[in-house]
Amino acid sequence: MADAANPADGQAKQPPRLIALDWGTTSLRAWLLGDGGTVIDSAAFPWGIMAVPDGDFAKALATVTGPWTQHHEALPMLASGMVGSAQGWREIPYVDCPAGVDELVAALKRQLAFGIPLPIVPGVTIGGAFPDVMRGEEAQIAGALELIPALHAHARLVLPGTHSKWVTVRDGAIVAFTTSITGELFAVLSKHSILGRPALAAGKTTPDPNPTPESWAAFEQGVAAIRDNPSRGLGSLLFSARTLVLTHRMPPEVSLDYLSGLLIGDELRNALAEQPRQDTATLALIGERALCQHYVRALALFGVAEPPVIASAAVAGLWRIAEAAALVSPRWSPPP
Repeated sequence: MADAANPADGQAKQPPRLIALDWGTTSLRAWLLGDGGTVIDSAAFPWGIMAVPDGDFAKALATVTGPWTQHHEALPMLASGMVGSAQGWREIPYVDCPAGVDELVAALKRQLAFGIPLPIVPGVTIGGAFPDVMRGEEAQIAGALELIPALHAHARLVLPGTHSKWVTVRDGAIVAFTTSITGELFAVLSKHSILGRPALAAGKTTPDPNPTPESWAAFEQGVAAIRDNPSRGLGSLLFSARTLVLTHRMPPEVSLDYLSGLLIGDELRNALAEQPRQDTATLALIGERALCQHYVRALALFGVAEPPVIASAAVAGLWRIAEAAALVSPRWSPPP
């Protein structure tokens, strides 16, 4: 998977082969890809599935891809994410675990057989007493395995976000995963609870995008509070985000960083406790680097060595799936 350090150069050197889309809840990202998945051009719009203008998915797709398709009409397209959910453009059934690229492609080809113009990568589900689901992360995981082949045999992949995923991979397939709604909890507590009021009164509504030393110290204090008090539940420790400010032991400006540390620390405490000591899975982070850096720091406080951070997995995964489905082959045609 080549890096698109200079898209203009890539565009001059090779023809486009695929339009890849990551269409999630809050945003729509699109890439024009050349041979090997090289990024030739890209676009991003705040048109997640809940904010598509007039609810017209077809029009939104045409707007995003129009500058490319007017010059290259026959380009295949491939999408992943919540666009394939019940709230999206069309609902695509989940694939059961274990799920690798072969299983995703088999479901993709069933869609193509019915003439759907925009094939959507299916999500993945796992059963049991507490069933779980993912949409979009499966493409990122395919990309991560492509970018770092050493993860293929046995890995534990962490995808931080609104709904963080902890995913176990064996022999290139997703065999187990759990979801923590860490990001959503932070949004609710910081904006709609008493815990966010001190920071709001100080003019802060979110943690610093470029944390200061004071912000990092508050974040790590929150992680350490979770780590060092295993007998106390998260609900009890959360209130300290307010009381530390009330007792003048923490500036209100960094209280949200502390709250973030509590929530991420609790996610890590639970996830790491589930992993047997003899488990030799390689740990890696997949996602936006700034958020992943918070997990790197938090993991260090739990004694975990710094894992690799994979920031471009979606593009690599969509290309890998398209390649396996022969979408990027000039001789490909939908099955009968």
